[in-house]
Amino acid sequence: MKTKIFRVQGKFIMGDSFKPFTRELKAMDEDDIKEKIYSEFGSKHHIVRNQIKIQKIEEIRAEDVQDPLIKSLTQE
Repeated sequence: MKTKIFRVQGKFIMGDSFKPFTRELKAMDEDDIKEKIYSEFGSKHHIVRNQIKIQKIEEIRAEDVQDPLIKSLTQE
């Protein structure tokens, strides 16, 4: 199964308020991308899953990637 590129938008608790985020990641499917988001935010910000609200997940083409790291991983 080939990995796809997803753009994820949502918000997470930081202090007393929600902060928006947009991330681009490579994953196999939407379930995989959710696990990556929960894991990344949990380790970086020490928050639990119910403090992360994923609002939108969309598959994007390699040409539409904005994140420089993901872009470099998609170039051949």
